[in-house]
Amino acid sequence: MNWPYLQMPESVELEDASYSSTFGRFIVQPLERGFGTTIGNALRRVLLSSLPGAAITMIKIDGVLHEFSSIPGVVEDVTQIILNLKEVRFKLINKKPDKVVLELRGGREFRAGDIQNGTTDFEILNPDHHIATLNKGADFKIELRIGRGHGYVPAEENKMPDQPIGAIPLDAIYTPIKNVSYRVENTRVQQRTDYEKLILEITTDGSITPDDSLTYAGKILRDHINLFINFEIEPEEEEPVEVDEEALRIRKLLKMPVDELELSVRSYNCLMAANIKTIGDLVRRDEQEMLKFRNFGRKSLQELTQILEEKGLRFGMDVDRYLRSENQ
Repeated sequence: MNWPYLQMPESVELEDASYSSTFGRFIVQPLERGFGTTIGNALRRVLLSSLPGAAITMIKIDGVLHEFSSIPGVVEDVTQIILNLKEVRFKLINKKPDKVVLELRGGREFRAGDIQNGTTDFEILNPDHHIATLNKGADFKIELRIGRGHGYVPAEENKMPDQPIGAIPLDAIYTPIKNVSYRVENTRVQQRTDYEKLILEITTDGSITPDDSLTYAGKILRDHINLFINFEIEPEEEEPVEVDEEALRIRKLLKMPVDELELSVRSYNCLMAANIKTIGDLVRRDEQEMLKFRNFGRKSLQELTQILEEKGLRFGMDVDRYLRSENQ
């Protein structure tokens, strides 16, 4: 259903000049008055609380029974080491929890990059981050457990019923989002100047790009809001004279949302920016028309062409032929 009395936003614009793998500025306009704050606040809360990430959930240091101890030959006490470990940022390759055991000798600095320890299950995003300083002669053995979650989880909830003596659970800061801010400004549509422009700024830790994080947050919001939408039930035909099974199959596919195609994030973002919501919207366009869309290249075209061919569809189809027959 269209909402002709409401001004709908035309696109989400990414500011290329300031974009990086950890920072993105997004502009949405025009919006009806009040929608800037409504959408901006909802996205900010979801971004900060609901995106998955990885963090150290528990440590065990040889010779240490609790977090208020000191370690012979180590400059920092256990409390300071824990604070430093909380700031280590991960990008998980394997989504399962992981355990790392490190044995370090004195006369060196213990950095976050040492946690990598040859494993390919995760990637340390800030390898130069300082954790501890070991004096000559110091022997330092530490076991770390790395978990996956979302938001913030206090140490109390990271306790395990069978955890060994000396194991110290940590507060886990899973969120990959370091900061989200938004502001709302006035914008103009023709002669009216009371519309709004939403400017959303996202800073990540590098384990996810700003545009991917915004896409995931939007999907989380959409999946929740869908519960409040009442869809009309189409009346069934009492006595269909003839049923063209192939036409029915294609008609059903044409009505399917494009987000059910399991697309890459880049292809999905391009389709959303072009206001292509259903497969019918997609296949009614030809290949040359698709290549004119911003950030839509040959790789995305090949991906979509292959997916459509697997479903017996192609670009440039006469969509109205199938949808028109539905009403006859």
